Amino acid sequence: MIVRIMGEGQVRLDDSHLPGLNALDDELLDEMEHGDEPGFRRTLAALLDAVRSLGTPLPDDSLEPSELILPAPGATLEEVRELLGEDGFFPTDAAPGASA
Repeated sequence: MIVRIMGEGQVRLDDSHLPGLNALDDELLDEMEHGDEPGFRRTLAALLDAVRSLGTPLPDDSLEPSELILPAPGATLEEVRELLGEDGFFPTDAAPGASA
């Protein structure tokens, strides 16, 4: 799966990492629903750090289509709400590589 972090670039993630990332995604959704700004900041940073550390960066000149687009680290709650689907960034029922 190719994931883009806005303002940073793309990484290739192995599908085996999706369950752990989905757990962080679920936590982020919960914090957003409850207006927990400190929790939101902490979990967004953890999610982006996990994607960076688990993924393999693609070259800057790579033109791979991104299957997921994640917000920049400084994104606001409102900006993230606009990017999120109903099931978060990592939907549990979507097969890797499937298009919505």
